[in-house]
Amino acid sequence: MHLVTALAIVIGAMGGLATYVYLGPLAPYGLAIWATFIAWASFFHCGGNEAALRNSIFANLWGALCATVGLVLVTQISLGALPVTAGVWVGVSVAVMILGAHVPLFGAIPAAVYGYASTAAFALLADKLGTLLGGGLGTNPFLTIGASMIIGNLLGYVSGKIAGALAK
Repeated sequence: MHLVTALAIVIGAMGGLATYVYLGPLAPYGLAIWATFIAWASFFHCGGNEAALRNSIFANLWGALCATVGLVLVTQISLGALPVTAGVWVGVSVAVMILGAHVPLFGAIPAAVYGYASTAAFALLADKLGTLLGGGLGTNPFLTIGASMIIGNLLGYVSGKIAGALAK
């Protein structure tokens, strides 16, 4: 079987099952299936192997942490009008995130951006700015997106292994 065909079958089946599990049995935990899919793609973007699993997870979490710190700064330390405050703190936190690539563990810059963007999206669109420093799964942006992305990377790893076996 061609590898792309194997990946389509495996990821389709696993993605459908993951969606069911997130919306069903795991619904009380508030995990974000969309962030899981982003991390799943991040795993393959980073190379789809054991090193990619490590690199993608740590970079996703680094980006999520930088977004959380940036959002805390935006909400806690005003530099004037909101657009100015937000622009400065987002700019600083993104620069720190990218500078983190000097540390090999955080070197997958696109994966860090996926974590940053996912965390900011969850915090802003789900109205979770008030839970940046507290709460748990389903309310705290870093914990919710971090857990969802770790699971997504693990699903990527498993789906890659199964698809590789089917392709042989």
